[in-house]
Parts: sequence; structure tokens; C-alpha cells
Amino acid sequence: MKIGIIGAGQIGATLVQRWRQAGHQVKIANARGPHTLAALAAATGATAVTVHDAMRDVDVVVVSIPLLNIAQLPADLFDHAAPSTIVIDTGNYYPRQRDGRIGAIEEGMLESRWTEAHLRRPVIKAFNNIYATHLKTLNRPSGTPGRIALPVAGDDKVAKAVVMQLIDEVGFDAVDAGSLDESWRQQPGTPVYTGDFDVAGTVRALAQAQPGRGSDWRATAASPGTFEQPA
Repeated sequence: MKIGIIGAGQIGATLVQRWRQAGHQVKIANARGPHTLAALAAATGATAVTVHDAMRDVDVVVVSIPLLNIAQLPADLFDHAAPSTIVIDTGNYYPRQRDGRIGAIEEGMLESRWTEAHLRRPVIKAFNNIYATHLKTLNRPSGTPGRIALPVAGDDKVAKAVVMQLIDEVGFDAVDAGSLDESWRQQPGTPVYTGDFDVAGTVRALAQAQPGRGSDWRATAASPGTFEQPA
């Protein structure tokens, strides 16, 4: 499979490594340019490209950048992607820690619906509920008892099945978490967020989620602060 990844933080870099190990062709891009990704490309066998080139001739695109940067992506970005390209959104809204106030989300719009609106493409929500370090170190072979399961929300069942297979290939089970309108069940502050549950535990945690966003995950007049000192 041909995969493009926009964002070379811990999530993006880990996915590059794991999917290259699984034999996929991977292109990696960030806002600073391909020259800043030379070491990652050399270490993994991925190809460092521009954000526009990351969209060309790929089956799957992963958008793994801070939510506040989504609106800064080039307006024509997806003009370079095929209509069939699956888009994975790994993002979370961290208003007090990083993103500041995003009015539409504060007023009740789902994080991934907001991302979808800015990208102007349907998205599949995945990889957002696990710590990056755990994604990197807690992967296990298929069939391992207690293997961590990650929720996957989206409206296209075929696209979700592809994403769930890609999750298996990086060392985790996958749970169908419903439509994208159900993706609030895996956002920060819910039981499944950073829970590291197996399949049964993930299903249970998704069912236990309550709608609404707690105060820890809402902007204040002083937002944003940092992850160490939220404002």
C-alpha cells in the first residue's frame, strides 16, 4: 500500500517506522520541508517529500499535526489526492494546553467534523487515544492476550476496514467505534482516552463515555498554556 503522512511528530514518525516494517511504501512530509526529514527517511526507508507530494499517488493519507495547524494547510492540498484516497485524522483538541480556543469546537462541533470541514474530505478518526510513547513501545503480535485495541470511527465502512488492518499491522487490535458522529467517545477526557484497554475493555469504555466536554478540555480566557501548565 502507498501511504502519505503529514506530520513527523511522535505519532507520525512511529507510523512511518511500523508501516515501512510491514512493507508499505511511505512518504513523509512536514511544514518545514523534506530536508528536515532526512534522518527519519534514512532510518526507515521512507521518502521525504513536500506536503503536496505526500498526497500524490497514495492509497491512504495520515494527517497528524496539531489541530490549530489544520487551518494553515494549503487550500489546494487535496487537489493532489485521488478521490479514493482514505484520510486518517489522528488529531485531538487541546485548548488549554496547545490549540487555544477554536470557537466551533467550543460550541459543540466534533473535532473530526471540524477537521473534515477544513480538509474538505471525509476522515477516519484513529490513533488519537493512545500516548505516542505507548504507540511506539506497547505494540504486540496479533493474538497476544491483552493486546491493546484502538477505536476507529468513520462513515465509510470500507475505509474503516482498511484503517483497522493498518492498525493491526502496527501491533494493535482495532475496534469499530461507529460513525464519525460517535468519535466524541474517543476524544480527550473520555474513558477510552489513554486507557490502553484490550478489545473488550475498549468496547466497554466507548459505551461508558458521556457526551459533553469537561472543563479540563475547554478553553479559558488565558488559553493556551502548555501541557505542563494548562491555561
